[in-house]
Amino acid sequence: MKPHLAISLLHQCRHAALATLSQPYPGYPYATAIQFCCDERHRPIFVASALAEHSKNLLADPRVSLSLLAPGDDAAQSAARMTILGDAERFEPSVGVRQRLLRYTPEAEDWLALDFTFFRLNPKRLRLIAGLGRMGWIDESAWDALPMLDTETEQSLLAAAQAALPATLQLLGCDCFGADVLDHGRYHRVDWDAERQDPASIRERLKTLGQAPI
Repeated sequence: MKPHLAISLLHQCRHAALATLSQPYPGYPYATAIQFCCDERHRPIFVASALAEHSKNLLADPRVSLSLLAPGDDAAQSAARMTILGDAERFEPSVGVRQRLLRYTPEAEDWLALDFTFFRLNPKRLRLIAGLGRMGWIDESAWDALPMLDTETEQSLLAAAQAALPATLQLLGCDCFGADVLDHGRYHRVDWDAERQDPASIRERLKTLGQAPI
């Protein structure tokens, strides 16, 4: 299974179901809804309160499962979907990662003034179902080998491209496989036609986003 299909689905989603291992009830998975975005290596990141059950579970046992379903598709059994198995860790974000999360989730600014801290999910294996007969596992090594666009370069690209776009189109993030945008307040993932590792190529593609409906 090709990782770029998983990246597309991952970036389409802004919410997911996170299952942790319950500490008060050993052996039972504890599932909860979270808001997330991805860091520069396409690892899901989110913030959680120290009082939350899943925070307590994560700090006691980092093994988690994250379940994602293609948004807007009511037929869950035929929709694109993915389960990520991995280890979650609490971490101190760089300035770039913090700014990236706040672009996607501006309300988190208030949460971080309280007792919320950053968590990152390090994928170990991913099970992707992309459609009829299109399913398979993706290993950690394949995920780690994906090309990366560092946050400093990303911010530079976003700033340069945003100036050329209409005010109704807001860039949230970009990477070697696509861009995440708000179009009249509605979230969209725009996938590139091919993988782009050259920042100049990404910049030119970003500037064309306002030329046709997304």
